[in-house]
Amino acid sequence: MAATEPAATAAASATRAGQPPGMWSRGWYRRAHALPSRNFGPRPPGTAIDLAVVHSISLPPGRYGGDEVQALFTNTLDWDAHPYFQQIRGIEVSAHFYVRRDGVLWQFVSVDDRAWHAGKSRFRGRENCNDYSVGIELEGLEGERFTARQYERLGRLIRALAARYPIAAVTGHENIAPGRKHDPGPGFDWSRLQRELRQGAARIVRA
Repeated sequence: MAATEPAATAAASATRAGQPPGMWSRGWYRRAHALPSRNFGPRPPGTAIDLAVVHSISLPPGRYGGDEVQALFTNTLDWDAHPYFQQIRGIEVSAHFYVRRDGVLWQFVSVDDRAWHAGKSRFRGRENCNDYSVGIELEGLEGERFTARQYERLGRLIRALAARYPIAAVTGHENIAPGRKHDPGPGFDWSRLQRELRQGAARIVRA
């Protein structure tokens, strides 16, 4: 479903896909907590948003439950609050979505816009994955396991995305930036996510 189609058609398509009308508004998902970031830009004209990229993040690494990730994505992180933050001082990044350990969902950038999550990347021969992908961060650490609530929320989110946008594949940051990035890492259960997606939502691609 194209992001520019008329509202009536979008509502009808959402209903057919099992979603209530009005689930999306200008790329913002109504079931997420909205916290707009300035770290975004326009997508190239005519770009199909057809890829979802799964990441993992925790700040400081391995510490969960704080608001440091939200602060990072909105340029309000206190760089002096922890020694690790000196390593990333001044960085400006974002993701479209962030799923906490308890399954709570945050959104920072409209899906219609280009978030700054992938960096130098390639998927199936196409460079610059930020141009055509949706970035989804999970609160976690590379190598550690993720929670049942995160898989449930991630599955619902990707199904909602696939009903609104032409999402055809889901992959990890490690697969679009091999050698440079390693998240979400070996602790992420791709088979479990595929079960959460059910049939027809999108296909897992790990290479």
